[in-house]
Amino acid sequence: MKILVTGATGFLGRHIVSYLKSLDDIQIITSSIDDYDLNKFPWLENTTYIQANLYSANTNWFDFFQQPDKLIHLAWKGLPNYKGLFHFTENLFYDFSFLENLVQHGLNDITITGTCFEYGLQEGCLSEEMHTMPDNPYAIAKDTLRKMLFQLQKTNFFNLKWVRLFYMYGEGQSPNSILSQLDKALDNQETIFNMSGGEQIRDYQSVEQMAKNIVLIALQNEVTGIINNCSGKGIKIIDLVKEHLHKRNKEISLNLGYYPYPDFEPFQFWGSNEKLASIIKANEQN
Repeated sequence: MKILVTGATGFLGRHIVSYLKSLDDIQIITSSIDDYDLNKFPWLENTTYIQANLYSANTNWFDFFQQPDKLIHLAWKGLPNYKGLFHFTENLFYDFSFLENLVQHGLNDITITGTCFEYGLQEGCLSEEMHTMPDNPYAIAKDTLRKMLFQLQKTNFFNLKWVRLFYMYGEGQSPNSILSQLDKALDNQETIFNMSGGEQIRDYQSVEQMAKNIVLIALQNEVTGIINNCSGKGIKIIDLVKEHLHKRNKEISLNLGYYPYPDFEPFQFWGSNEKLASIIKANEQN
């Protein structure tokens, strides 16, 4: 089986490629927009790396990427700027054009990452059956792309798994993420860590688990459509920080309330993971 992973050098992509490499009988094609020195990315070893700007014209992306059996599509420009209008003035158009081109030339299995922000400012347990209410340009663009792909399915056969990502942490995460900032403060032996009030509730998983879930979703077709990639439970940010301090056996004074709570996400939410759990259970039984 030949699997193409776009955005392979990103935070999530590198862990997906690493997990794919642990499986048998899979040929991995990796791609990113920049032509990296691959020696800096050991997880790309034993993969076929093809540099590509997916925002450029190409008559046949399916042949360009050596006719993959499946696509895990992670590439999306401009993150973590969620409020930039380019998400729907540029990214949406080019992303749909790329995927439509692949489908029309022969690809029939797509796994693509969406976002929990598609649920907008709704609070509590968020399930795939809920109406979307995106409240920032990034979420609006992703939700619109999903709807466009659902329409494309009416005239072209392909399996579509739309994986809504919740929160993740781990090796390679953005330096602006809260745990990265905490690690930096600890490594610099700072005595005070500035943060929000910490009472907001989020759904977190390790990036390794997130990546494994995506691969398991991609390899099956019993469960398709929208699938939450989440732990199924919420945790207060203050507790997440304290757990991380405990793991590192470190102490630091937490300056709570220094930053305001973000205005682009609800105060407390987590995902329903019933669909994901059924996929994981079926994989364990095989």
